[in-house]
Amino acid sequence: MTQISEIVLLGFGDLHGLQFLLFGIFLTIYVMTVVANFIILAVVSADCCLHTPMYFFLGHFSFLEIGYTTTIEPIMLRTLLSAHVPISFFACACQFYFFASLAATECFFLAVMSYDRYIAICKPLHYSCIMNFWGCFQLAVASWLAGFLAPILHMILIFRSSFCSANEIDHFFCDLKPIMKLACSNTQVVEVTSFICTSLFALVPFLLTLASYIRIICTILGISSTTGKQRAFSTCSSHLTVVSLYYGTLGIVYGIPSIPRYEGVLKLFSLLYTVFTPAANPIIYTLRNKDVKVSLRKLVQ
Repeated sequence: MTQISEIVLLGFGDLHGLQFLLFGIFLTIYVMTVVANFIILAVVSADCCLHTPMYFFLGHFSFLEIGYTTTIEPIMLRTLLSAHVPISFFACACQFYFFASLAATECFFLAVMSYDRYIAICKPLHYSCIMNFWGCFQLAVASWLAGFLAPILHMILIFRSSFCSANEIDHFFCDLKPIMKLACSNTQVVEVTSFICTSLFALVPFLLTLASYIRIICTILGISSTTGKQRAFSTCSSHLTVVSLYYGTLGIVYGIPSIPRYEGVLKLFSLLYTVFTPAANPIIYTLRNKDVKVSLRKLVQ
């Protein structure tokens, strides 16, 4: 048995007549996503009024989104121009590692940002003491480190498996489930390890995020005035929308067992969290945030 040296991404080969139209749409979305996140980085860096913990984490999140989309979309655009896109086995492993690392990092940053909102709403008098510069810096570094350490173990186990015959992936990037289908060795250990790693580095941040929002909602409901409730909810509504979109689509793709007849549907949901959700995030944070809109207006003027 010989090990395969390259992986062929089938992408959207079944959409022959729509490939160029989809290429134009996805290229436009990709450029808009990158430009919008760079604008958020520029606004947060340029305006001293936005040098607060909330926007410090938003800047990291925007930088993360640029890397996240750039890992996936350029190769996805190639699959739209060609029915079969060959990439080396090493390039496939690298794409999977960076995608998994940035996805895990995004989970941690969503948890950190929800913790920031929890302190701001539930413990406002202690906010400046807890969320000082050193505390924010430690949380940001811990999120990046945890995210990039998260997929190492099961990536090593997956790509040390035997891949001996088929080398075609019916997907637009090197994702976990399509890669495991190519293995001709026993993948039970890999599946158990992947489940444990996913539980630790995706489920735990989700539960922390959920716990923060439960406490936030309980605190908001305890506020007597309607104006106070609206003001408190407005500080976390954008982040709550992003959390719902990200975990909702991620849970559908990785929580549902692989069934051949539903692979096209799962590929569509993969588009949601790799393409459309990162494109929607800058819009959600800018259109629903008065401070960012004011700072952006100043920067443009």
